[in-house]
Amino acid sequence: MFISTLGSHSALDVSEGAKAEGYKSVVVCKKGRDSTYSKHYKTRKRGSKEIGIVDEVILVDEFTDMVKPEVLGLLKGSIFIPNRSFSVYVGYDNIENKFKIPIFGNKYLLRAEERTVKNNQYDLLEAAEVNIAKTFTPDSIDSLSLVKVQDAKRSYERAFFFAASPEEYQEKSQSLLAQGVIKEEDLKVARIEEFILGAQFNFNFFYSPLHNELELLGIDCRRQTNLDGLLRLPAPQQIEALKYKRFTTIEAGHIASTMRESLLQTGIEAGERFVETVKKFYPKGLIGPFALQGAIEERDGKERFVVFDVSFRMPGSPGTRFTPYSSYLYREPVSFGRRVAQEIKEAEKTNRMEEITS
Repeated sequence: MFISTLGSHSALDVSEGAKAEGYKSVVVCKKGRDSTYSKHYKTRKRGSKEIGIVDEVILVDEFTDMVKPEVLGLLKGSIFIPNRSFSVYVGYDNIENKFKIPIFGNKYLLRAEERTVKNNQYDLLEAAEVNIAKTFTPDSIDSLSLVKVQDAKRSYERAFFFAASPEEYQEKSQSLLAQGVIKEEDLKVARIEEFILGAQFNFNFFYSPLHNELELLGIDCRRQTNLDGLLRLPAPQQIEALKYKRFTTIEAGHIASTMRESLLQTGIEAGERFVETVKKFYPKGLIGPFALQGAIEERDGKERFVVFDVSFRMPGSPGTRFTPYSSYLYREPVSFGRRVAQEIKEAEKTNRMEEITS
């Protein structure tokens, strides 16, 4: 058995974890986007020492080629670790119906990240009684709100914009439509949320079906372009820059974070409720990594955790191992890639692979 993944997002984290637990690592890469895996971090000898973490690279013309028989043949015998790029580039229908390789986790939950499907992440959050932002229709906006609409050019990103009234919504949405930044059909299904003024945090969890236990492995926050660049400017320069540049929130990286201990319980209890709720809607429920992404806001003199988004697969933040939370649990830093490989190893030894794959 070996561990495989798609060459993007968190493939290095997966590969490092596989090697640490004694598995061969294989990464499927698109031609021309492979040197990170096929050259820089490829396993090789340097004198008597082995360096690198990627044992083998499978090259494809397009990531959708992963469902072709010849590629599936090369992946046979592996456990595949999904990430966001796998969902976006290969597609949910292909993943659910044509990708005949065991996937670590619940592949049917990947689709729940989309806001327009039945039993999506917001349905699950509401059922779990997890705090989420108040929502509006275009005509009912009565406070500063964030409009989440899919970017026309980047299907995996959103073209956020702010609006504090129906009039401002109309003005800004029409401008973005005219510029080709968003599409009319995507605007119709956009989510409009009350803007939460708070410190943003992602709670990165691992749920182990083998132990029926939720683990908080790390906390992080995002680095986004060009929002981060704007935030580093003084307010007058921000206003001037926004005359010429639209703010965007394309994810570029993550920052490892810690949280005041008195606030940890709030996030962990939300995670526990979420795990139990998902089991009621999806057979097998949550398996392995997932994240509740949100902010700690102050309301009525108290802090509360409000969730904006859920990810149902590997986080794109390998730096979570450098937060203290996995060490508090395991008495040593454990990456998500390694924790996944550990769960696979235990399931393999105890003949429980069916419980952790789909």
